[in-house]
Amino acid sequence: MSNSSSITQFLLLLFTDTRELQVLHFWLFLGIYLAALLGNGLIITTIAWDQHLHTPMYFFLLNLSLLDLGSISTTVPKTMANSLWDSRNISYTGCAAQLFFLFVFCATAEYFLLTIMSYDRYVAICKPLHYGTLLGSRACVHMAAAVWVTGFLNALLHTANTFSLPLCKDNVLGQFFCEIPEILKLSCSHSYLRELGLIVFSGSLAFICCVFILLSYVQIFRAVLRIPSEQGRHKAFSTCPPHLAVICLFASTSFFAHLKPPSISSPSLDLVVSVVYSLIPPTLNPLIYSLRNKEVKDALRKLMVGCISKIIKCSSSSLLQITALM
Repeated sequence: MSNSSSITQFLLLLFTDTRELQVLHFWLFLGIYLAALLGNGLIITTIAWDQHLHTPMYFFLLNLSLLDLGSISTTVPKTMANSLWDSRNISYTGCAAQLFFLFVFCATAEYFLLTIMSYDRYVAICKPLHYGTLLGSRACVHMAAAVWVTGFLNALLHTANTFSLPLCKDNVLGQFFCEIPEILKLSCSHSYLRELGLIVFSGSLAFICCVFILLSYVQIFRAVLRIPSEQGRHKAFSTCPPHLAVICLFASTSFFAHLKPPSISSPSLDLVVSVVYSLIPPTLNPLIYSLRNKEVKDALRKLMVGCISKIIKCSSSSLLQITALM
């Protein structure tokens, strides 16, 4: 038996004890991580570079990519390091930081941001004449700031409350990253009920966000169906499928991970589900938006062409200088 003051590190769950499979996991996670970095980095760079994408929808998309980058960077590098070095240790401070940032990016801020993005689509389609008033640049900045501040405060509250609990059991976590339910399992104090209450409150907020998103899209569907021309309906609804896909991917995986019935729970299933909801959304979100959004694809193509042209121009200039010196 021990208490939280004597715990200096936690032991994370290993995917496998076989050394060859650990190396394979390292390369697999490295590929996923690089894909997420590349995809989200390209979206951030493209939106920041192209003036035509300086609109509320793409401003919120840029924030979503920032959240996705932070989310996947919280868990994957440590997992890769543990797989590469055949280790399962994470420091007490590192565990607290991982829980804090993961909770900010995955549990709170992204739900609020996806809700705001659904409101953006609702105003654009159902109240287009008021779009500039309701979603002006100042309003967008204020909403984005509210998302980040609310996520920060909520994560700070949960992290401080969780790590203030006396931990009098083992330091072994049944997950490959630090999360609140696994920390609560190590506590033998009834004070953990306070954190469970906070989790229920946060879950209720997430449920309210989902209801708001659902109601927004019901209104969007009704407005689109009233448009007489098929071309007009397609144009009005063209930006909605990517957003709906991102919402369904994030909400379904996270809700299933935390609300699945105990009867179907098992260590292997919990591990697979955790990998899906923590890695797949940040990796696929850029693909969903870039492959289904013509404006993003066109801007990305222009950015690539511009970069290649500059590289060729710089290379030609360098060759000319070398030739002149010879």
